[in-house]
Amino acid sequence: MSTLHLPAVLKRLMVLPACALLAACVNTGDRNMPIPTRTALAGASPGDTLVIVLPGRWDNVEVMAGAGVVEAVQGAWPEADVLLTSATMAYYTDGRLAERLHEQVVAPARESGYRTVWMMGASMGGLGTLLYEQAYPGQLDGLVLLAPYLGRSRLLREIADAGGIQDWSPGPVPAERNRSNFDRELWRHLQTWLSDPAKGERTWLAYGAEDRLRDAVPVFSPLIPEEQVMERPGGHAWTVWTPAAGEVLSSARQGQAAGSTDDRDGSTRSTP
Repeated sequence: MSTLHLPAVLKRLMVLPACALLAACVNTGDRNMPIPTRTALAGASPGDTLVIVLPGRWDNVEVMAGAGVVEAVQGAWPEADVLLTSATMAYYTDGRLAERLHEQVVAPARESGYRTVWMMGASMGGLGTLLYEQAYPGQLDGLVLLAPYLGRSRLLREIADAGGIQDWSPGPVPAERNRSNFDRELWRHLQTWLSDPAKGERTWLAYGAEDRLRDAVPVFSPLIPEEQVMERPGGHAWTVWTPAAGEVLSSARQGQAAGSTDDRDGSTRSTP
């Protein structure tokens, strides 16, 4: 697999006061070590459904646990186990995030017996979720993007100015992916979703009405069903993302249940 080095622009994802910056120093992580994780089982033993959660730029397992992410997921999907990860900035900067997630998290989960695996990411973690899907297409049963970082503003403007993702031309394929083109190559990949609607049908997007990354929403939203885009009051914070995650997973679970019923009745309707 080619190595993808991500740009310094990710380090500017958030502008925080000094106290938050101090906390961020603790949350950067050490890519020489395995990604730290914490699993919350729904029952006494592992089930067959797992929701993997990737943190935002300044977050880690402890931040997400304190934000009530586990409770939100299992409140919406009671039989789901939850695996929080500290897939922090350090695991992105050498371009091996997707590889690490696959080798250390997703593949072991599948091997241990999980039949249904979803990945949910906030902000930078939303980017990480899409980078994983780009590198390992079809490995996830569902994707939840919470106010995801989707690339540099000038690229998003370029796509919008072209008339949208359906009319945009990404240009020649480069010899390699690197920190100068990683987001363009991600959007080249996302453009293929237009010819494979099933990819969008298993993807959900939620964000705050005042979120500073909301300008990416109209660029991305044509790729997924309209009813799977959720705007909620608030900004770029877990106070928005945690309840939104519960809403998304509750809707997705209901859709799966309806799809199972339709399958038994002979229907061919697709579900997320």
